[in-house]
Amino acid sequence: MRIISFERADGTQSYGTTDGEIVRDAGATLSTTYPDLKALLQAGAVDALDGAGAEIPLAEVTLLPPIPRPDKILCIGLNYLPHILETGRPKPEKPSIFTRYPESVVGHGAPIVRPSASHKHDYEGELAVIIGKAGRHISEADAWDHILGYSCFNDGSIRDYQNHTTQFWPGKNFEKSGSFGPWIVTKDETGDIREQTLTTRIDGQVEQHTPISDLAIGIPELIAYASTVATLMPGDVIATGTPGGVGNHREPQLFLAPGMVAEVEITGVGTLTNPVVDEET
Repeated sequence: MRIISFERADGTQSYGTTDGEIVRDAGATLSTTYPDLKALLQAGAVDALDGAGAEIPLAEVTLLPPIPRPDKILCIGLNYLPHILETGRPKPEKPSIFTRYPESVVGHGAPIVRPSASHKHDYEGELAVIIGKAGRHISEADAWDHILGYSCFNDGSIRDYQNHTTQFWPGKNFEKSGSFGPWIVTKDETGDIREQTLTTRIDGQVEQHTPISDLAIGIPELIAYASTVATLMPGDVIATGTPGGVGNHREPQLFLAPGMVAEVEITGVGTLTNPVVDEET
C-alpha cells in the first residue's frame, strides 16, 4: 500500500491510500475510531486501510507529511561515507542522532521555506523509515519486523545555524525548512530497501546519487540503538542520513533559493518534490 495523509478541498484533513492517481479516503469512514493515521497505526489497524474509503482524484487533495505529527522524528547524521569524507569528520562508531520537530517539515508539493535569518539553506535527500510496531530494546535481528514502510525525506538544513555550536538542533528545525513524503510505501511492496537507490535533484540536476546499501550504519542497527534509549512508537520516523553531494560542500556551493525545485527520489518508493520560497516577514 501507499499510505497518505492529506487535506481535502474543503480544508479538512484525512488519511487513506493512493495508487498515484486516485485517493481512497479511509478517514471518511474510519475517523470516528481512528481520528488520524497515527492513531490507526498505534492501534495496529493498518489492514483496515486496504480498500477503505470513497475514491477522490489525487489532484483534488493536498498531500501532507504522511505522519503529520509523529511522536519522534529521529535524524541520523554522517551515515554515508562520501558525506563523512566531504565534511572532514571522523566516521562515527555509534549513530549520530538529532531530532526534528513536526513543524519543520512540509508534505509533497508544498513549498519549503528559506528563512529570513539565513540564505545558507541546504538540501539533504534521505530515506525515511517509518515504525509500524512499538518496541523497546529491539534486537537487530528483530528490527525489520518493527518497520511499517518507507518514505522520502529532505532534511533541509540551515548551515550557519547548524554550525553555531556542536549541537545541530538550530539548523535542523527552522519552520517548513524540510519535507517528508509523498507517501509511505509498505515494506512488502519495496522488497529489500537496501537494493533501492536515492537521487536528489535541484532544478532537474542530479546532486546526490547513491545506493541505500551504502549506509555506514544500517537500518537494523539504527533501530536497535534508538530503541535502547526510547520506546519506538508506530508512526515514528527515522531519517537515515544523507549521501555526499550536499550544497555546502560543493565547489561552488549550492544553496536553495526561491524559484528552485528540490526532488528526492527513491526507487521503489517515489519522488518527493518541493518548490522553494522565501519566508514571509
